[in-house]
Formats: sequence, structure tokens, C-alpha cells
Amino acid sequence: MTETTKIEMRDICVEFPGVKALQDVDFTIESGHVTALVGANGAGKSTLMKVLSGVYSHYTGQIRVNGQDVELRNPNAAKDLGVETVYQEVDTALVSTLTVAENIMMDYLVRGIGKKQFINRKHIRQTSQEILKQLGIEIPINQIIAKLSMAQKQMVVIARAVLRRCKFLILDEPTAPLSSAETEKLFEIVRKLQSEGVGVIFISHRLNELFEICETMTVLRDGRIIEANKPLTKDLTTNAIVELMLGRAFNEALDRSGRTIGEVILRADGLTEKTGLVQDIRMEVRAGEIVGISGLVGAGKTELCKTLYGAMGEANGTLEINGRPVKLKSPLQAVKAGLALIPEERRKEGIIIGESVANNLSMATIDKYTRLFSFVDRKQEVEAAKKKIADVKIKTPTPYQSIEYLSGGNQQKVTIGKWLDSDASVYIFDEPTKGIDVGAKQDVYKLIIELARNGKAVIYSSSEQSEILQLTDRVYVMYGGKIQKEFKTADVTEEQLLLYSTGGELVK
Repeated sequence: MTETTKIEMRDICVEFPGVKALQDVDFTIESGHVTALVGANGAGKSTLMKVLSGVYSHYTGQIRVNGQDVELRNPNAAKDLGVETVYQEVDTALVSTLTVAENIMMDYLVRGIGKKQFINRKHIRQTSQEILKQLGIEIPINQIIAKLSMAQKQMVVIARAVLRRCKFLILDEPTAPLSSAETEKLFEIVRKLQSEGVGVIFISHRLNELFEICETMTVLRDGRIIEANKPLTKDLTTNAIVELMLGRAFNEALDRSGRTIGEVILRADGLTEKTGLVQDIRMEVRAGEIVGISGLVGAGKTELCKTLYGAMGEANGTLEINGRPVKLKSPLQAVKAGLALIPEERRKEGIIIGESVANNLSMATIDKYTRLFSFVDRKQEVEAAKKKIADVKIKTPTPYQSIEYLSGGNQQKVTIGKWLDSDASVYIFDEPTKGIDVGAKQDVYKLIIELARNGKAVIYSSSEQSEILQLTDRVYVMYGGKIQKEFKTADVTEEQLLLYSTGGELVK
């Protein structure tokens, strides 16, 4: 029988400049159990887990393992206790120029290089192939990481954590980039690990998932524990969890009135990305209209968004913006043509980590604050940032706060807010609610509706069919890089969207 290991965190406090991220938090996890850690963006979930994983060394309070005091002031100390983490931002955990096998076997590589030993490439390939096979993951071990999808990258990080034979596995929004089939595969892995005595801490804003995989949950709000180890019983609803997270009643109804659908702003005819990732796209979007791009992970939604934005280079076919044919070879040309993109990978492509909130909010329109000899009028820049912070409801103590200290949801609001005073007429949203809580989602939805009310054309790409049905006027369903079907949203069901997303056809 596997010996039980118990980790107790007591009176944990963490502060950042101007922010008390955690205040007197108590948290307990035992091996062999799966527990959920939930809360709104900025509640302190990731901060607490970074204390447990040794990333944040400036905490106060006590951490005990089986009653013995321990200090977790660096990641190696946490790893020595068997604590492994799969973070939401998987790119930060991977070396993009190395292969799948080399990334899975990173610890072996580092030890070998550090001791100036010969690297056994055969061992690297065999071991990585075995762990992928064990987990049921089909990814070529010799593929370069940079060429993988977000879902594939996530599975590589999970495989590496499992290979280390951890006692505790922290999964921070692990299903955000995964399809339903990949999510179920992950759940199979979690259940297997639990049966082998591994304790799993599961962080997710997809609350329905908690009931499938977790036994208990702990709720954080504003850096404090609201509920500890609450059993996830059948009589507990997702709405009840949301109210615990937000501290108020939650109404998910959206007011989409007050919009006038006008002339066609964007029209694509036969648009084809040159490597074939996106093929023969025929679509149009009108002023005041919200048009959905639906499909599963890997359907080509992100590639279509980037093709429209010029980020994939000049495409074949025809693209018209405001009635004028355009050939977009770069994002700069797209911006000049009146397009704005809120990308899926916000930390990699949407914001500049290390810069202030104010600097990030002015990125897309820096020319408006630039004076003689290219000097930036910082006072005007900050005043404009303050207005955007209020309009978009960004939670930050000051415009000067480094954006790295903001929650994922607030970083996403900055990614959107930087475009609000631009001259864009077409806004492209690619998975804008990935990894953010239900309250922040509602704020994003309201921002999008307000853009449409102001006559902007909106493209909303999402693998969440429920979001498409709730928010859009029309929807194009993608499969294999092509548009399979177009629907008026009011005339389609979630089942129909899913059917066409898998390449199926309705029986007439």
C-alpha cells in the first residue's frame, strides 16, 4: 500500500508591489486525492501554487510535509518533495527549438550536460516514446516543439511531469487548449495517477469539469480562503460555485440589443493560406455584426484569424476591407487597413511581459502620444490608460503596475483595451476567454457587444459552442482548414455545430 503524504500550508501571505495577493491562506492536500482550486481571476490561485512549487520564495507562513516543517524557496526544493506543476502558459516551460523527446527528457539533458557526460540519444528517444505511449499521446518524438499546436505542447509538459514520478501534480488550466477528446484523455491520466497515489490539484474555470475529476474543492476570493475542502456533491451547482467565487449573485444573460447591422466591412473570397493550413475561405462580416468561427482544436480557426490579419504572410484569393481589395503581407499592413487582432496566446503575442499596464495599453496607438522628435507624452499616455482601465474594468492598483503581476483575465482585458482608441473597423477575437473566469468572461462579452454597437465588425473564434450560441449573429463552422457550413446562430443547435465541427453532415 502506498504511503500517504500530506502537505499543509498555514497562514501563507504573499505581497507584490501594491497588491496583497494572499492573506493568511490555509491549504491542505493529501496524496491519492484530486482537489479543485477555484476562484475568479486575481483570486490568488496561481500565486498559492507558485508558493507550493517553489517559484515564489518571498512568502510568509508555514509549510509542513507529514508534520515536518519545510522551506520551499526554490523549484528544486519543491521537486525534491515530489511537487510538479503544469502551468497554463506552456511555452514558458518548453524549449521551442528542441524536439518533443528532448523536452520530455529535459532533466536528463541538464544533468548530462552539467556533468559533462555523453548524451544517450537512444535512451532519450526510447524513454520519451514509452511515456507518450503509456499516456496514449500520439505526437512524433522528433518533431520540433515550435511546430506543435497548443494542445500538443500541453501534453508534452504533462508527459514530462508524469515521467518524473511526482507525488503531487498541479494542473493550472490544463484543459484550456484541449479538445473534448484530449480532455477526456487527460482525465484518464489523472485517474490513473490518483490510483497510483499521486495527489492532484486541479485549477480550471470550466466548472463542469470539476465534478468529473475532483472530490473536493477550495475556493479563493481576493487572496483569502472562502471554502476549504468542500465536497463536490451532486446537489452542488455550478451557479453556487460561481457565487462563492464572485461573492455575489451571477446573471449570465447578455443584452445584445442596440445594434444596427450595416454594410459589409470584410469580405473574403477563395482566401487560401499559402501552405494550405487555411483553404478557400468565403465569408463576410457586416458593421455591427458579431460573426462566429466555430470548430474544434486544430480546425484552423487560429490560422484563419492570423491569415486575415496578415500574420501568415500574403494569402491567395481576394480580401476586401471597407470595399477595397487589400493584400496583407504583415500585421502592420493589417492595422493600417483597419484590422485588430486579440490573439489566443495573449502572453506570447498580445502583451509585453515586464512592461507596465499603461505601456501595454498604448502599444497599438503609440503614435497618438508621440510628439516632436519621437518623444512620448507620458502624462497623456497614462491619462488615456486610466480611462481604459475604468472602461474595461481592469483590476490593477496603478497604471504603472507591471502587467506580469495581473491575473490572466486582466491581462486579456489589457489585450483588448489597447485597441479601443484605434481606427480599427474589424476586430478579430481568437479564443478570447481561454483561461479566464466567468465574471471576466461576462466583461469580455459586454466589451464585444459594445464594439458592435459602435458599428465595428466583430469576428469571434471559439471552440466553445456555448459561447458561439450566446454571443454571435451568424457562425461559420470550420473543419480541416475549410469552412464546412454557415448558419444563422438563432437557427442552429450546439449538437449541429459539433457535428459539422467533426466533419459530419446532417441527414436530410
